[in-house]
Amino acid sequence: MTATGQVPGGQAGSRVAWFNCFAGVAGDMLLGSLIDAGADAAEIAGALRGLGVEGWNFDVRRVQRAGIRATKVDVAVCGGDHSERRYGDVVSLVAESSLSDAVKTRTLRCLREIGEAEAALHDTALDDVILHELSAIDTLVDIAGTMAALDQLRIDEVFVSPVAVGCGTIPMAHGQLPNPAPAVTVILEGAPVFGRPVTAELATPTGAAILRTIASGFGEMPAMIVERSGFGAGSRDTDGLANVVQVVIGEAGVAGSRAIGWDWPGRGQHAMMLETNVDDATGEVMAYAVSRLLEAGAQDAWLGSVVGKKGRPAFVLHVLCDPADAERLSSVIRVETGTLGLRGFSVEKWPSRRDEESVDVEGIAVRVKATGYRVKVEQADAAGVAGATGMSLRDVISRAERQAADRDHQSGKDSR
Repeated sequence: MTATGQVPGGQAGSRVAWFNCFAGVAGDMLLGSLIDAGADAAEIAGALRGLGVEGWNFDVRRVQRAGIRATKVDVAVCGGDHSERRYGDVVSLVAESSLSDAVKTRTLRCLREIGEAEAALHDTALDDVILHELSAIDTLVDIAGTMAALDQLRIDEVFVSPVAVGCGTIPMAHGQLPNPAPAVTVILEGAPVFGRPVTAELATPTGAAILRTIASGFGEMPAMIVERSGFGAGSRDTDGLANVVQVVIGEAGVAGSRAIGWDWPGRGQHAMMLETNVDDATGEVMAYAVSRLLEAGAQDAWLGSVVGKKGRPAFVLHVLCDPADAERLSSVIRVETGTLGLRGFSVEKWPSRRDEESVDVEGIAVRVKATGYRVKVEQADAAGVAGATGMSLRDVISRAERQAADRDHQSGKDSR
């Protein structure tokens, strides 16, 4: 699973998870929901031994929350060094652990979300932040355990509902603070949230940071063929509100089709646009930079031509990416272009719903994508047929489009 979003539900056939945070979110609730949906708690605990931290154990049990059966995860701390640590110490602990590369990378991203929020709120350097939230071993286990559970369940993409938050004030290490906690609002900047008239901490910094790290997008449940679901319980049994996080896992698409996309109006997929102007690099260098960015996980990358300062011809490099990948891709941009700076801003996108299928041209499969408006033939497949058969590329594309349109007509689809 990556935090790089494509469309809600991801590519057809991919495995997706949607977290319904109607009652808020916490790290133990997310982990509990995944265990309730089938992740093996013993296997997760075994993976977390790679953290190299002693003196803790899992306690996984079934509970009731407003009549709903859910899984509650508690981390029993029974010794070892669990004193307060600075951000850099926690990062070193994870970086030097034997966690799998995927789990380690996502855990470090999550820790950075919390660390940067705390640094901004306390006006201090990131490495000097003392992370009360991360000092407790149960918080580290919640974060790394959730990442390990997603990896175990082979989740390709994650989507999240709007997140519920409480009201009033809540007691914290520095005294009474507003609810939601300041760190939560910083971490969830750009994400949809809504308030409930509950004077309790519904959304925690750890839960918010996990969502920000793993989410490809926020919104309604994406189109999928549901395979399983689960509920992760919070500590309280709140009157009138099931204190749980729901997870729904399935295959991207819609039953009876391979439709994928995000066509409804309103909030689109959250993404980040990175840009830089370059007037001292060749076309070959910039073309290579685009290819490197796509290989590194950018959702899209392209070049525009402009006239820059002093009348110089220049390139504008545009990179569309998941916010969680922005820092890593910014480094690729700097290395490959030599730029002295870049800019970034949040965007929303609305990919069209589409079917993915293949047609046969001269005995060779050619992939096509069909929306309600057009049929698009995969150019690489069409070029392969043209090279193998001696047909012109235009003829191959024309035949593939006709076959796709005829198939849609026979099945009752409208490809206009």
